[in-house]
Amino acid sequence: MSTPPSSDEFYQKLRTQLYETASWPSEYLYKFIIKTNADKIVEIEAVFDNMGAVINTTESKNGKYTSVSINLIMQNPEAVIEKYKEVTEKVEGVISL
Repeated sequence: MSTPPSSDEFYQKLRTQLYETASWPSEYLYKFIIKTNADKIVEIEAVFDNMGAVINTTESKNGKYTSVSINLIMQNPEAVIEKYKEVTEKVEGVISL
C-alpha cells in the first residue's frame, strides 16, 4: 500500500496524476477498505449521498473487512481530493486506496 492518504505528499501526487490522466469532469472510482461494521459503511456512503454515486460493497473472504467502491462523476481533481479528506476525517479506521 502507499503512503496514508492523510499526508500532503499523497494528495499532491494524486492531484498531479489526476490532472495528467483525465479530462474533467470525469468519472472517478473511489476504493475504501474498512473493518466490517455496518455503521462505518453507512458513514462512508453518507459522504457521497445525493451525488448520483454507484456504491458497491464486498466483504473479504473471512468477513473481517469490507471493500467499498464508489463510482461517480467528479468535476475536477480538487473535488476528488476533497471527498478523500472528508471520508478520512469522518470515518475512523478507513483505508483509502
